[in-house]
Amino acid sequence: MNWIKHIFLCIGCAALLSGMTACSLQSRIRKADRHYAIGEYYEAAKQYKQIYPKLDSKVNKAQKAALAFRQGECYRVLNSASAITCYKNAVKLKYQDSIVYLRLAQCQQYAGKYTDAAKNYTIYLQNAPGSYVAQAGKYACEQVKTWQQTPTRLKVTPAKEFNRKRSGNFAPVFIGDDADAVMFTSNRPVSKKKTTLRTSPVTGKQTFNLFSARKDANGKWTDINPAQGLFGTGEEEGAGEEQQQSDSTQTAQKAGTLEIGVCSFTADGTTMFFTASQPVNGQDLGTQIYVSARAGGEWGEPQQIKLFQDSSISVGHPAINATGDTLYFVSDAPGGYGGKDLYRAVGENTTWGDVQNLGPQINTSDDELFPSVRKDGTLYFSSKGHPGYGGLDIFRAVPAGRDTTYGANKLPVYSLINMGMPFNSREDDFGITFEGTTENGFFSSNRDQKKSKNDRIFRFVMPELVLTVEGTLQDEQGEPLSDGVLRLVGTDGTNQKVPVRRDGTYKMRLQPDAKYVMLATSRGYLNQKQEVTTAGISDSRTYKQDFVLTSVSKPVKMNNVFYEFGKWELTEASSQELMGLVKLLKDNPNITIELSAHTDMVGDSVSNLVLSEKRAQSCVDFLISNGIEAARLTPVGYGENMPVVATEAMHREYSFIPEEQVLDEAFISSLTKEQQEICNQINRRTEFKVLKTTYNLY
Repeated sequence: MNWIKHIFLCIGCAALLSGMTACSLQSRIRKADRHYAIGEYYEAAKQYKQIYPKLDSKVNKAQKAALAFRQGECYRVLNSASAITCYKNAVKLKYQDSIVYLRLAQCQQYAGKYTDAAKNYTIYLQNAPGSYVAQAGKYACEQVKTWQQTPTRLKVTPAKEFNRKRSGNFAPVFIGDDADAVMFTSNRPVSKKKTTLRTSPVTGKQTFNLFSARKDANGKWTDINPAQGLFGTGEEEGAGEEQQQSDSTQTAQKAGTLEIGVCSFTADGTTMFFTASQPVNGQDLGTQIYVSARAGGEWGEPQQIKLFQDSSISVGHPAINATGDTLYFVSDAPGGYGGKDLYRAVGENTTWGDVQNLGPQINTSDDELFPSVRKDGTLYFSSKGHPGYGGLDIFRAVPAGRDTTYGANKLPVYSLINMGMPFNSREDDFGITFEGTTENGFFSSNRDQKKSKNDRIFRFVMPELVLTVEGTLQDEQGEPLSDGVLRLVGTDGTNQKVPVRRDGTYKMRLQPDAKYVMLATSRGYLNQKQEVTTAGISDSRTYKQDFVLTSVSKPVKMNNVFYEFGKWELTEASSQELMGLVKLLKDNPNITIELSAHTDMVGDSVSNLVLSEKRAQSCVDFLISNGIEAARLTPVGYGENMPVVATEAMHREYSFIPEEQVLDEAFISSLTKEQQEICNQINRRTEFKVLKTTYNLY
C-alpha cells in the first residue's frame, strides 16, 4: 500500500507545483502589464517575450492572444520588426479586437510591405468603415509607387557632425534667427562618468539630454556640448578629470535620472522651451514643458509651464511662434482625437492659457508629434495618421488666411501637404528646422539602418532652380545666322534682346512659373516666333529651341507636302508642314507669298502644268481655311518648266549631282534609272517665296 500512497503523494505535489507555477506566471503577467500601462514599453516587451511561450494556447488562448497583441504594441512603439510577428500571432489566436489588423497593417507599411498592408487595412475597414487612419493608410499603400516616382528636387544627406555612433540624435532646432547655433536631443554620454547615465524603461536606451553646437569662422559646426545649467547638468563631453571631480554627487544623480529633450527658442534665442521627464521611484510618469532664460553662457533655473489643471497630463514637444505669444505642443490629454494630439496655447513665459486642440484637420486617432512653426505661420509636424509613406511623415500645414477660421474655438483653417520624398521615407521622419527664411535646414529620421534604429540628424538643401533656354539660329541650308537676335518677353516682366554668337548659338536664363514668347530675327529673313513655359517645373532644366529662318529673297522648299499619285488632293501627312507655314505667316503678318507647285518631266507637259496649278491651289485653300487672308496668297503651277538648280548642300547629299547643275531633261537622261528617280523626286516639289513685306502697312 505504501507505493499507492507514494503515487498519490507525487500527483498531489505535481498539482501543487503546477498551481504555483500558474500563479507565478499570472503574477509575472500582471507585473508586465503594469509596465505596459505606464508606457515602459521596453521593460514590458522584455517580460512579455519571456512569458509568451510559457502560456498554453489551449488553456489560455484569449489571454495569450491579448499578450501577443500587447507585445506587438510595445515593439511597434520601439520600431522593432518583431511587432509584425506578434500581431500575426494575435490574429492566429483570434484576438477579439479588430484593431490588431490596423496595427499589423501599419507595421507592414513601415516595413515597406505595401501590398500586405493594404489587405489588412481593408480587413480592418470592414469592421470600422469610418476610420480615417485606416482609409489614409490604405490610400497611401495604393499610391506610394506613384509618389516614389515624383520626388522633390531637395537634396538630403546625413549631418555627420551632429551624429554619434550607438547614440540617438534628433529634433535639431536653430537657436534664434541668426542660425549660427543649434540645439538637438541626444543620448550620447554627458561626461566620462558612467554613473551619470541610466537606461530608460520606456526605450531601453540611455537617457536623453540637450546638446548645442556652433558654427566657426569657416561655417563648420563645432563645440558640441551639453546645454549648460539646466537642472544642474552641463558637463562638457570629454571634460577634464579635475572638472568632473568638482561636480557634486547630487548633480551627477540628477543628470543621470532626468531626461531632457525636444526644445524651441524665441526669435532672439534667449528663451528656451523644452521637454523634461523626472522619474519617480524609478518609474517614468510622463513629461512636462519647462522654460529657461539664458544668462551669459548658461541657462537659468527652469520653470515648469502649467498648461492643464490636471498636473498628471503629459505635455511635450514645445514650439514657440515668431512673436513669442503662441506655444504649440503635444499631449495625450483626455478629450483629444486619440493617440497624441497637437495643441496650442496663448501667453508668455510661464503663464499660458486658452489651450486649444488643433482639431481634426490636423489631429487623427493616431499620433501627431514634433510641431515647429515658421515666421509666416506655416506649421510643420509629423503624423502617423495622415496619408504617408509609413511611420512618421513630415507634413506642412499652411494657414488659409488670418480671417479664415472654423468651429467654436475659431481655429485656423489649414491646407495640409505631405512633404514628400526625400523628406519622408517608409520609416520615421520628424523634427524639422529651417535656417532662417531659406529652404535649407535639418530634420531627423531613423531611415537607412539595417540593425540599429537610432535616430540621426539629416541636412536638407534646396538647390537653386536653374532654368535656361538654348539653341541655334540658322537658315534653310543649315548655315548659322551670326547677325541674328533673340528677343525674350515673359509674364514675369522679362523683355530683353540677346544677340546670337558667331556660330549662331544662344543661351538665356528663364524664371520659374512664367510663360515666354521668343522672337528670332535676322536681316534678310522672316521672323520666327516660339513659346516656352516654365509653369509647374520643379527641377533645373535646359530647354532646347532651334530656329530656322526663311530667306526673304529665295524660294523655300516645303519638304513634307504630299499629294495622291497623279492627283492634287493633299494627304494627311501634309497638314503638319502646312501648319508650319500658317504659323510663319501669322508671325509675319505683313508678307505676301507665292505658293508654287512643280512636277517632274514624266508625262505630258500640258497635263503636268494643269496638275501643278491645282496642287498649288489645294495648298492655298488649306492656308485660307486656317485663317490666312486670300489676298496674301498667290497660287502658281509651273509644271516641269522650272527644274531645280543644285545647291552645295544637295551636292553633299548626292555626289553625282554637281553644284549649280540644272536638273533638266538632258541631265537626268544621262543618269542611271536609280539616279533619275532621285532627280525626279527633287523636282517634284512645293515651294513658297516672299513677294512683299509691306502688306497692310500703308
